[in-house]
Amino acid sequence: TRDGFLIADIMRESHSAKESGQRPVYNQMVQEIASGKFNAILTWAPDRLSRNAGDLGSIVDLMDSGKLVEIRTASQKFTNHPNEKFLLMILCSQAKLENDNKSVNVKRGLKTKVEMGYRPNMSPLGYLHDKYAEKGARRIFIDPVRGPIIKEMFEKVGYFCWTGQRIYDWFQNDVKLKTRKDKNISLSMIYRMLVNPFYTGRYEFPVNSGRWFDGKHEALISQDLFNRVQENLKLIPKGTPGTKD
Repeated sequence: TRDGFLIADIMRESHSAKESGQRPVYNQMVQEIASGKFNAILTWAPDRLSRNAGDLGSIVDLMDSGKLVEIRTASQKFTNHPNEKFLLMILCSQAKLENDNKSVNVKRGLKTKVEMGYRPNMSPLGYLHDKYAEKGARRIFIDPVRGPIIKEMFEKVGYFCWTGQRIYDWFQNDVKLKTRKDKNISLSMIYRMLVNPFYTGRYEFPVNSGRWFDGKHEALISQDLFNRVQENLKLIPKGTPGTKD
């Protein structure tokens, strides 16, 4: 109203501007500008339009051809003037640089955390995180309720060759073990726990990378017991799907 603009349409895009050609609403907007339906874009900031070279190129091409007369943001405007187009490209390229740097910094942070003995992501059932400690220094400790039960699970499989189904029934009927969100533990979750080396105090990161680290957390079981479980899992029949064998 202030500037006398005629808003022909409002288009909202929920997809990320990180990758080229992946935003259907944005692609539709570009096509409609190329067909002459619209001749300007009103947006909050340049990085809402593009944080990749492909989408930026399509916008600049529309300006070069005269089909896109102006881009107006909250604080700037860009027309087909060489200096304004150059500034638009710099701002969008800067947004891409910041986006790429975020990825690098996240990977660097994960690497540092892993080398310090803290595996990223939530620890498996049987451990708890000290959520009240300062971020980056939150220790992982054995769950006083679930930890002993998980340890007994490994002992039953390692020393007495219990099957996953028998462990499942034991969880359901005897010890009433639930997840942290108070849900039943599935049979597949039981097998994932049984092959997770995190319980021995060590972990591999990334998985299947061959890079092993000593964790800052206390081991719930010994390496010998874990090895026994792995050997028994190869010998214990898994049962037929859809049965309770």
